[in-house]
Amino acid sequence: MTRQPYQEGQRRPDPRANQKQRTRQALVEAASELVKTGQEPTLAEVADRAKVSRATVYRYFPTPESLLIEVAQVNPAAEPVERWLQTLDVEDPGERLKGLLSTFNKVVLAEQVTLRTALRAYLDTTLENHRRGEVTATVREGRRIRWLDEALRPVKAQLTPAKWRRLRAALALTLGIEAIVVQKDVCQASNSEALATLDWAAQVLLRAALDEAR
Repeated sequence: MTRQPYQEGQRRPDPRANQKQRTRQALVEAASELVKTGQEPTLAEVADRAKVSRATVYRYFPTPESLLIEVAQVNPAAEPVERWLQTLDVEDPGERLKGLLSTFNKVVLAEQVTLRTALRAYLDTTLENHRRGEVTATVREGRRIRWLDEALRPVKAQLTPAKWRRLRAALALTLGIEAIVVQKDVCQASNSEALATLDWAAQVLLRAALDEAR
């Protein structure tokens, strides 16, 4: 059978993606509640609290450390962006995008050790799931996509669905720990150079998408 070439707009959406995201979030919330009581919860305790099987927990968080990193370190690192979104009052998409990158990439630089550790946990989880033949769990929460959805909201109507997804996916490359790792480790950039380069790249991508849509 001949495989058909990819066509713009062609997708194979996962019909269970929302459920997987909710399951992951329920696990994080259950662990957070246990941590607030002074416990360092086991995965079994988190499973009981979230009312899921232990096997389900292991698909999303194969070790207690990977779950605790998410609860104690990654969630707090995202809070400045959540607060910024609540006060966002400009409509210019370039300014909105600039604000998003400035807010989160500065946090990433300040919290590199924490977020590099989290990145390793995400990669370990993915590799472990592949080893077990379980490749469908939601390893990451996908905050960046949600943040970009809000930052780019003023331009969404100007783009086709496929071009909207492409722009959002491209801009995801300019935001977060992976982008900072490339800038710092591969490009040997200073902190200021890294921030400036990522902001420049994001603005170029945004302008290119809007110019193409005209």
